[in-house]
Amino acid sequence: MGTMRISHVVLYSYFRSSCSWRVRLALELKEIEYEYKAVHLVKGGGQQNADDYKVLNPMAQVPSLTIGDKVFTQSIAIMEYLEESYPSRPLLPQDAFQRFKVREICEIIGSGIQPLQNLSVLKQFEESKQKDWASKWIVKGLIALEKVLEGTSGKYCVGDDITLADCCLVPQLYNARRFEVNVEQFPNVARVEKNLEILEPFIKAHPNRQPDCPPELAS
Repeated sequence: MGTMRISHVVLYSYFRSSCSWRVRLALELKEIEYEYKAVHLVKGGGQQNADDYKVLNPMAQVPSLTIGDKVFTQSIAIMEYLEESYPSRPLLPQDAFQRFKVREICEIIGSGIQPLQNLSVLKQFEESKQKDWASKWIVKGLIALEKVLEGTSGKYCVGDDITLADCCLVPQLYNARRFEVNVEQFPNVARVEKNLEILEPFIKAHPNRQPDCPPELAS
């Protein structure tokens, strides 16, 4: 299949942001061409805090996505929009219960894990306490996720087709390792990740392949 051509798409992203990574995956899986604009979350106090960027994203977060003159924020809402607007490469199952399970997994990660180990939260703690805080909530979430995947996973998070849940899983496991969480203690989670990480869209969306990735981390 050829690459889908639609209105000019711009993704405002930070290479290591797991929320940006989710959207990169959805765009790659749907073969939507896009322009990448880097927003450095640390440099100069964080470029996301600049007034011109907050016009796009009042929460001063990444990602933001523009399609023509429309602006989209919040990664899971963006992925849902892409699924509804460009359904030819579906990332949600047809069965209503399976769709629910995909969304349940997205919520476990997007609401129950990622916000609690986000940079803005960690800054509220002394540096010496940040890792313990982050790893505590990541482990709690992955325990729940492992239980869910016992009932839902096939090759991927929900059955044998890639879904939005997989777009959320892989970035969160990268973060888990950053905080020294042993992902291998969750066998279903680790197995699904291994099946996903070899796929070309997942390789292309990886942080070390992004234009703003520091040279020492890039591959």
